[in-house]
Amino acid sequence: MNNEQLERFADLVVRVGVNVQPGQGVVLNADLAQAEIARAVVERAYVAGARWVEVLWTDGLVRRSDLIHSDLETLSADRPWAMERIRSWEAEGIATIALTGTPDSGLYAGIDPARVAAVRKQEMAARQQAVMSGRWRWTVIAAPNPGWATQVYGEPDVDRLSDAVARAMRLDEADPVAAWRERSAVLAERCAALDKLQITELHYTGEGTDLTVGLLPDCRWTGGSVTDPAGVPYLPNIPTEEVFTSPDRRRADGVARVSKPVVIAGQLVEGLQLTFKAGRITDVDATTGADLVRAQLDVDPGARSLGEVALVDKDSRVAQAGVVFHNTLFDENAGSHIAWGQSFPFAVADGMQLSPDERAELGLNNATVHTDVVLGGDGLTITAMTPDGPVVLLRDDVWVLGG
Repeated sequence: MNNEQLERFADLVVRVGVNVQPGQGVVLNADLAQAEIARAVVERAYVAGARWVEVLWTDGLVRRSDLIHSDLETLSADRPWAMERIRSWEAEGIATIALTGTPDSGLYAGIDPARVAAVRKQEMAARQQAVMSGRWRWTVIAAPNPGWATQVYGEPDVDRLSDAVARAMRLDEADPVAAWRERSAVLAERCAALDKLQITELHYTGEGTDLTVGLLPDCRWTGGSVTDPAGVPYLPNIPTEEVFTSPDRRRADGVARVSKPVVIAGQLVEGLQLTFKAGRITDVDATTGADLVRAQLDVDPGARSLGEVALVDKDSRVAQAGVVFHNTLFDENAGSHIAWGQSFPFAVADGMQLSPDERAELGLNNATVHTDVVLGGDGLTITAMTPDGPVVLLRDDVWVLGG
């Protein structure tokens, strides 16, 4: 990134992404390949009034050593000190920022997929609880780096990738902060229109896709910025072009062809096709990475059911960039998508106050994973079934609800 892009990027992360407040603690997750961007984010966080900023560095080669030399039990074991740290951060009400953008998608090739997909379940659940409770304001943003650029363009052209990322993130606008507030307002209007329809199920049709997904009664749609319990707005993903809700985990039938590559545990999965029956993924096929998908689906009982459905149209800035980013954060915002795994409790009234068993009884899903895969693209049509009959929401990837 050039200096102007870098400053705008970091400012957007801090002011819009997590909206750092004076006196707040900030945790930043970043890879060593993203060091320059991470340093800029740290600086802007302090300028915004952060009391402290801690960077949790990761490194792909270190992770590869872990996966090769540690057994599956160790890779899956929860660590008491990490649990205590998560609880402490939740009590304090930190802001947490995650920089993504896989530096090397082939780094874990040849390693047992079960090891690559391993998760520390209690730690993951604790993080999910902190996020869902609203105690953490959080955002996920992809940071350009040579490895990611090579995946996209076949060469480490970081400048070219940075320009594409800048367009998708509206960094090319005169005032990116104002631009995102305007886009959030549009997404909020779409959510209100969808809520009014009282949709009972969605039907996805397109090349290789014929999927019906049931929704929960009186489910709520969410899009754009959200507000924490103290009334502070923030944007969990930048870019974000979606409106989404959580479906009934028991109601999904048909076949879904995934239209864009997806990165799982740092590895690229391409040509993915999923078969659903009675709410469960029963068959997986893929050109590459099928074993990794199957390994993740076997992590826990909830992994094979859906936790999210999301609508995105071709007016998305990510779609307009015309790039397959090989990054879930970006590619999921280029087209409508679904996600297997964890649901969003806030998708139903008082969902945050319900116990896990009560949420499950309603039809919400519980899992230690949440993986988004894109179905959208030219030719995809999504029709909503409502008490008043069918309503087309998107036709050939164009938003048609409300004109």
